[in-house]
Amino acid sequence: MKPFKQTSINPPVFFPAAILILILVGSAAFAPSFTQQIFGSIQDWILTHVSWFYVLTVAIILISTVFLAISRYGDIKLGPDHSVPDFKDYTWFAMLFSTGMGIGLMFFGVAEPVMHFLSPPIGEGGTVTAARNAMSITFFHWGLHAWAIYAIVGLVLAFFCYRHGLPLRLSSALYPMLGERIHGPLGYAVDAFAVIGTVFGVATTLGFGVAQINSGLNYLFDLPVGTQMQIVLIVIACGLATISVASGLDKGIKILSEFNLGLAVLLLLFVLILGPTVFIFQAFVENTGTYLSDLVDATFKLYAYEPNDWIGGWTIFYWGWWISWSPFVGLFIARISRGRTIRQFVLGALLVPAGFTLFWMTVFGDTAIYYILINGMTEFGEIVQNDVTQALFVFLEQMPIAAITSLLALFMIIIFFVTSADSGALVLDILSSKEKMPSPVWQRIFWSTMTGIVAIALLLADGLQALQTATIASALPFSIILLTAVFGLFKALKTEGTKRQIRFQTIARSQPLGQDQDWQKRLRNMVVLPHQSHVVRFINLTVAPAMKSVCEELQGLGFDAEVQQKLSADGDSEGWTLNVAHHGEYQNFSYSVRPVAENRPTLTTADTKRPDNEIYYRAEVHLSEGGQDYDIMGWTEDGVIADILDQYERHRHFLHMIYDNQAIPDISPDA
Repeated sequence: MKPFKQTSINPPVFFPAAILILILVGSAAFAPSFTQQIFGSIQDWILTHVSWFYVLTVAIILISTVFLAISRYGDIKLGPDHSVPDFKDYTWFAMLFSTGMGIGLMFFGVAEPVMHFLSPPIGEGGTVTAARNAMSITFFHWGLHAWAIYAIVGLVLAFFCYRHGLPLRLSSALYPMLGERIHGPLGYAVDAFAVIGTVFGVATTLGFGVAQINSGLNYLFDLPVGTQMQIVLIVIACGLATISVASGLDKGIKILSEFNLGLAVLLLLFVLILGPTVFIFQAFVENTGTYLSDLVDATFKLYAYEPNDWIGGWTIFYWGWWISWSPFVGLFIARISRGRTIRQFVLGALLVPAGFTLFWMTVFGDTAIYYILINGMTEFGEIVQNDVTQALFVFLEQMPIAAITSLLALFMIIIFFVTSADSGALVLDILSSKEKMPSPVWQRIFWSTMTGIVAIALLLADGLQALQTATIASALPFSIILLTAVFGLFKALKTEGTKRQIRFQTIARSQPLGQDQDWQKRLRNMVVLPHQSHVVRFINLTVAPAMKSVCEELQGLGFDAEVQQKLSADGDSEGWTLNVAHHGEYQNFSYSVRPVAENRPTLTTADTKRPDNEIYYRAEVHLSEGGQDYDIMGWTEDGVIADILDQYERHRHFLHMIYDNQAIPDISPDA
């Protein structure tokens, strides 16, 4: 009993989340009709008034994710700059690949394309156009949008945990705005909502899984289909997950999961080879093109001019499901991605699992449509429309060794169910526990049991419809949190980018402190902000002689070099420039120092008494590509010469890099 006396729970997160969940469970168990009515009202209100917000949220997340992959922030590592990935590329891709598999694909792989084909949101069903649109819609629901949600959550968790040493919790994303207050009520509220959303996301997945398991048992062994049987199956499956947690069989479950993934690939190849293979590959290519060409329009489509209930039962439900499920998947991909750059992380998390998911949907969904549209198996389509839980098993019945493949599919669904419950308990435990404290076993048992109870309660309330409503409703507050987390991530990345830029500049351009140099004078140069006349005098008396010394040395080596002073219309000095001309196609080198005005910062109490518009001047370096945003005011002549040489050395390396990585070219006039 000792493990049950220990705890690592974070009370402000654990108890509010657990209490709210238990209230829902109690209402569903003791007042199912009332709960069903409440669920219906909530869903109607959300679909009528805020469905646009779900669509806009997912659009913002997708755009943000793609931007991060192609922006300068993509080079930032998820960890210290010297960190290396924990896993080799092949292993990492394989683990990302595995996240694309689960109960959802087993449940919807056949059912969704067929349902969109026979009952499209607009237009006539059962036509060639309906078939093409059905796969485009399926790709839209299971493609980049879903994985962008997972990727952004994983990125937020990984960045703040591995880069800044904050807890592996969503509240860490608020650190740029709240600072240490993330360890207060606001941060705890964010984590509590993350826990609640994850519970409903996992419970929804378990609900779909148990419905399909029940249907498979009925198909293979003629066991009854109903809520009571599904409750028994949930108890058994969650019991197996609890046993794996309590007895330390996690390693065995992991091995079983990897084995299950192998079975999924075998089932995929089985359908691909024995189905209409050429048609499948043709359809996959065409589906991909249609999906990409319709991506922008579909992203923002709400059927505002053609109102119907379709979008609520499909797109809004999916966006809610993915948002609720995102802490689960996001935490997994964050934990395996330390040491990766943001660009590697985003592209890997977007393209690898999404690519496999879309291919799975093509193999199963397009083959099912082929049977109905080309082979005329209309009865198959009617069965799917009447009971989506039977779709996979009826589909496999059209192929050889149907009994074996159906049994294999049932086994896979059961394993996905158990591992989802087990992994979900781990994620919930992490989200609701204190930082850096080992969790006792009972906490994971609690969450494993809780997700099963919630799934049972929702099935009692209104079956799959209650699962959909709970998912959509729980995603509403969490989507607001998610957008706030994205804002916090961008705020932190902006600071990170500026820091990296200044650091890299400082490495090359800080004036070295020699033995004969007065360090107090150097400090005064940093903190005393000069007037324009002081900067101009420094440039004329220190910078210009340094440029002339370098110019004379280059001229002695045969280079075409000159120093020029730039004067204003009034005859005032606007800086000096050293130009080095290179023969042929090689770009010339230019080094200028100019007086640049800046607003005086308020860093001391005395600064607060100065006028707000008071300015000071900097002696900024400019190269041929523009200003370099660093100040050399107060440097010695030797320090300026060293900076000129550093920049010229970089310029020569640049020439080396752009001319096919050949040896550094001879750019002297005598070459």
